[in-house]
Amino acid sequence: MMHSQALPMEKEQDMTDDNDATIVTLHPHAERSQYLRIIEAMLFASAEPVDIEKFQEFLGEGTDVLSLLADLQSNYENRGVNLVQVAGKWAMRTAQDMGTILRRETKEQKKLSKAALETLSICAYHQPVTRAEIEDIRGVAISKGTLDNLLEIGWVRMRGRRKTPGRPVTYGTTPEFLVHFGLNELTDLPGLHELKAAGLLDGNIPPGFDVPMPRVTDELTADEEPLDGTEQLPLEMHLPDEREAPASKGGEETL
Repeated sequence: MMHSQALPMEKEQDMTDDNDATIVTLHPHAERSQYLRIIEAMLFASAEPVDIEKFQEFLGEGTDVLSLLADLQSNYENRGVNLVQVAGKWAMRTAQDMGTILRRETKEQKKLSKAALETLSICAYHQPVTRAEIEDIRGVAISKGTLDNLLEIGWVRMRGRRKTPGRPVTYGTTPEFLVHFGLNELTDLPGLHELKAAGLLDGNIPPGFDVPMPRVTDELTADEEPLDGTEQLPLEMHLPDEREAPASKGGEETL
C-alpha cells in the first residue's frame, strides 16, 4: 500500500472552482532587497549627495527610506566606502581610515590663505556675523578679497543685513561647506576639547575662553533683515598670500 507524502511548496496556491490559477507571492524580504539595490544605485550614480525626497520619488509613498538607509549604512560600515549623511543628505564617501593610503593620489588644486581659513572658521562658529565683527574677533582688518574667495568657492554666503546703522551684510556658511568637510550639521563642528586635543589651540588659553555653539538654523535672527538685492558678488578670485595689519591701526590685509 502506497502512502502519499506532502511535499514542501515554494508557491502559495489559490485553487477555485472557476479556474486553476497559481498566485506566487514574493518573499517578504525580496521587496526590501530590491529597494536597497535602488538606493545603492542612486547613490553611486549621483555626483552630489542625495536627499530623502529624491529616494522617495523612486521608491514610492509609504516606503520607510530612513530604515533602508540605516540598513545600507550598516552594510557598508566596515568597507572601503561608507554611507554617510552630509548636510542632511546621503552620499558614499571613502572610509576615513583609507584617507592616508589614497592621499598620495590626490592633487591639491589651490590652498586658502591663513586669513581665509580664520575668516571661514569665524563665519562657521559665530554666524550670523558681519565683516566688522570678523575683524574684531581676529584683531586685524580683512581685505575685500578674503570674503570674495569664500563666497566664490561657495562655502560662505550673504545671509541678510544687520539692523544697525549702515545695515552691514551678515555672513554664514552654506550646505557646500558641510559637504566639503564631511559634516551633517554645524553642531558636528569640533568643540573646545576636540580642538585642544587636535593641537589646534594654544595650551595657554585665556581664562573664560570658550568656543561658541554654532547656530543650526538658516532663519534670520531678530536683529537681521532680508537682503535687498543691491549686494554684488565680485567675479574675480584672489588667492595669493595676504599680509595682515592690526585692525586698531586702521590697517587692512593686502593681496
